[in-house]
Amino acid sequence: MRYTTPILRRLACAVGLLLTTPMSFAQAFDAVRLYGAAPGQDGGTVGAALLAGTEYRGSDQRRSLLVPVLDYQWANGWFAGVTNGVGINLSSSLPWQYGLRLVLDLGRSESRSRALRGMGDIDAKAEASAFANYAAGDVFYSSTLRYGSGNEGKGLVVDLGAGHGTMLAPEWRLGMGLAMTLANAEHMQAYFGVTPAQSRSSGYRVYNAGGGVRDVRANAALTHIFNRRLSATLAVSASSLQGDARSSPLTRQETTLSGVLGVAYAF
Repeated sequence: MRYTTPILRRLACAVGLLLTTPMSFAQAFDAVRLYGAAPGQDGGTVGAALLAGTEYRGSDQRRSLLVPVLDYQWANGWFAGVTNGVGINLSSSLPWQYGLRLVLDLGRSESRSRALRGMGDIDAKAEASAFANYAAGDVFYSSTLRYGSGNEGKGLVVDLGAGHGTMLAPEWRLGMGLAMTLANAEHMQAYFGVTPAQSRSSGYRVYNAGGGVRDVRANAALTHIFNRRLSATLAVSASSLQGDARSSPLTRQETTLSGVLGVAYAF
């Protein structure tokens, strides 16, 4: 089975939406989506996505956002774009993809929600990342490691995902997946902890967040194929905070439903 046609590149992007439908819009780099193509082929995707989630991870305030999507992969393995960051796929053949990239943790603004007043901002930071994906037929696995989040730049996040896709009809494809995120204490403290200084300015109790599982997710995505280049995808995700993230005084809602409606054109 070849992975280099526009239609298959587009379906691989739908898989990316499936795994990464966000609770919030602060971070969307938890999986690398390279259209199923190994080095040796050029290809890209352009489109737009309507995101429906929350103001921040753990918030009970809803937020919607329309974002452009543009990603491209060169024949030599380099790639760049909105969903993947900038990096290189070092694999020379399928079913493996692995490599290095540079992405961005967008941080968190205190002004985003009333619940964050007195907590201060988390500055945007560049993150160094390594990834490895494996596909066996309609089953796929993804993993990525990112380092550099939080105001101290010492946050470490590991994202793991697995899923399955199947054709319901020539124009329809259904995907389902599970994913989880683990984080070190520096990342968890930045996003879920409360320091003594933050406690005085916000009114929250002091809270020290330790490392561990941050959240788990169950996802589903339905893609309609209009032609060999154009498609639309509706993806939904149920995400549940775990461990110290779940117990944080900043967490107003432990389990959240979010979604993505996206249109993509492969070229």
